[in-house]
Amino acid sequence: MTFPTVLAASARQVQARLDLALNDLDDEPVIHAMRYALAGGKGLRGFFVLESAALHGIAPENAVAAAAAIEAMHAYSLVHDDLPCMDNDDLRRGLPTVHRKWDEAVAVLAGDALQTLAFELLTDAALGLNRLALIAGMARAAGARGMVLGQALDMAAETAATPLTLQQITRLQAGKTGALFEWSATAGAVLAGADPAPLGRYAAAMGLAFQIADDILDVTGDAAKAGKKLGKDAEAGKATFVSLLGLDGAQTRAASLIDEATAALAPYGARAGTLIAAARFVIAREN
Repeated sequence: MTFPTVLAASARQVQARLDLALNDLDDEPVIHAMRYALAGGKGLRGFFVLESAALHGIAPENAVAAAAAIEAMHAYSLVHDDLPCMDNDDLRRGLPTVHRKWDEAVAVLAGDALQTLAFELLTDAALGLNRLALIAGMARAAGARGMVLGQALDMAAETAATPLTLQQITRLQAGKTGALFEWSATAGAVLAGADPAPLGRYAAAMGLAFQIADDILDVTGDAAKAGKKLGKDAEAGKATFVSLLGLDGAQTRAASLIDEATAALAPYGARAGTLIAAARFVIAREN
């Protein structure tokens, strides 16, 4: 099977678990907004959970709650990032953002509910005895040590007197994008009580390559395929990997990072083939 086919199959498994978690909730706008925010994504983070679990002999049914949790957390971050007080975006995945389809209050509450849903999912007994470590790791990755810090640094950069340096952007993206990728890619090792270090190295390199690819798409991509407005960073005068390295330099750096990610998987041998394909997909995607 091609990697997009594998990714789509994983996304269906994760969506089914999310649907199960939401199916007994009230018929209210905030619940509809939650479902809307969860629909249409690639499911890449959930895939990393399931694949890292498989790498450690954990069946999908014993890991899918964690995969659903990371997708809920990611969806929350997008809903809030799109708000007028943050990135002020009108489109997400080719559709109106949640605050445009409903209003800002519904968007804030839907994001809050998705975040708490993520932690509820991580209490699923099917995840086994190490689920507390997953919960603690999620709190660190999503909070002031990870994603929230990265978003705060990104917002501060919009009004900074001077553009960020390459080192500062790398630190920013390690939180904003990389932290949830690292949680996802190491989740299987955590569940199995195994050493997460190789997968952590893989995720760090792959996550940074993912963000560089985003910066490249912001310059060279097709807005219809991306499903969102492109070129916003350039309009705002923000430093990006492309503005600092040049387009060719950014592409070279992304390819080098994928080589690093692949090398980190050496301890797993041929069993890591799908994760290698995922890393290559990260810099070849169109959205």
